[in-house]
Amino acid sequence: MSNKLKLDLREHVLVLTLDDPATRNALNGDDLYSAFEAVTERCNSDLDIRAVVLTGEGPAFSSGGNVRDMRDKKGMFGGEPHEIAEQYRRGIQRIPRALMNLDVPLIAAVNGPAIGAGCDLACMCDMRIASTRATFAESFVRVGIVAGDGGSWLLPRIVGYARAAEMAFTGEAMDAKQAFNIGLVSKVVPHEKLMESALDLALRIACNPPHVLRWTKRLLKESQHERLDTILGMAATYQALAHQTADHAEAVAAMLEKRTPTFSGR
Repeated sequence: MSNKLKLDLREHVLVLTLDDPATRNALNGDDLYSAFEAVTERCNSDLDIRAVVLTGEGPAFSSGGNVRDMRDKKGMFGGEPHEIAEQYRRGIQRIPRALMNLDVPLIAAVNGPAIGAGCDLACMCDMRIASTRATFAESFVRVGIVAGDGGSWLLPRIVGYARAAEMAFTGEAMDAKQAFNIGLVSKVVPHEKLMESALDLALRIACNPPHVLRWTKRLLKESQHERLDTILGMAATYQALAHQTADHAEAVAAMLEKRTPTFSGR
């Protein structure tokens, strides 16, 4: 596991912390890309992990790409055009592919600036809670490049085309309140309450049956690009499976008996 991504399992919630404050948690390095892939595999295979929170160490959530490496044509920014394209495919694009395949609900706890690919990383999460210190910028045009990590696909699905276009065409930053007003984040909290709020939401999610959480997330994800008939077919299949689980029986029994259910993932 990369030392740029810390893991902390709390009950059924896995907290991921980008831990490279010297670069303001820039998203670069094969070890970091591999770490996101490894976390996805771990979560998908472990029913005890029922929600994930992603945040950043230090004052920034993530600065995105390393601008000094851009200047110096280093790493993923070096080489001929065809080499750079392949480096994106084999590099940072592994993060959105991994997180798109994550079965577990994912919450971004945005503790500070989320800039460029950092803004897109927040958009890869299912939900976003922002500290009052958070800012967001789809700032690729400001450094003369495009969103190479899927931002043009992600952002319009969250805030709508017109608002995504304004963010992408201007590259201007917005504060947490503005992000809330356009639906980019669902909640803004005092900075010192950020992780408490994110963990509270994660625990409210994690108290539900793990299989059903994963099936529900998959239906929501697939509904972004599939036809209604396809989603209805998937829903019927998942529903048939859900009705046969011990967790469904426990949920119904607990509701009728007016008690808190205990779910086993069976």
